[in-house]
Amino acid sequence: MTQVKTGDTVRLHYTGTLSDGSTFDSSAGRDPLEFTVGSGQIIPGLDNAIPGMTVGDTKKVEIPAAEAYGDPDPQALQTVPRADIPAEIPLEIGTQLQVQTQNGQVIPVNVQEITEETVTLDANHPLAGKDLTFDIELVAIA
Repeated sequence: MTQVKTGDTVRLHYTGTLSDGSTFDSSAGRDPLEFTVGSGQIIPGLDNAIPGMTVGDTKKVEIPAAEAYGDPDPQALQTVPRADIPAEIPLEIGTQLQVQTQNGQVIPVNVQEITEETVTLDANHPLAGKDLTFDIELVAIA
């Protein structure tokens, strides 16, 4: 059987869980995830687990935060005056918003804290700082 090597395009089914066992993402009921191994299209810890697999193989991969979305970056927190946020935007802790940077890039942020005067926005990936586990099944090597 052909084994996956870096540069191959593969398709796999996956279920990603957190350390408490809750599922954060899954391809169940959807098309398999397709990507090129070693291209940086997926998190490093998962990308590194694919070479050597053959079609039909299944594997459980435990990925530390450093090989997933990294540790939370304190510089990704920004406190803005509450008055700068349009009144029609609902503000609740955990709400995901999109902000535009000075160079026009749109990035997702989560509302982390709200006071009378300010709102703290968090641009870290929601899974930053979390260890992840993936159950994967290699469906195809293209």
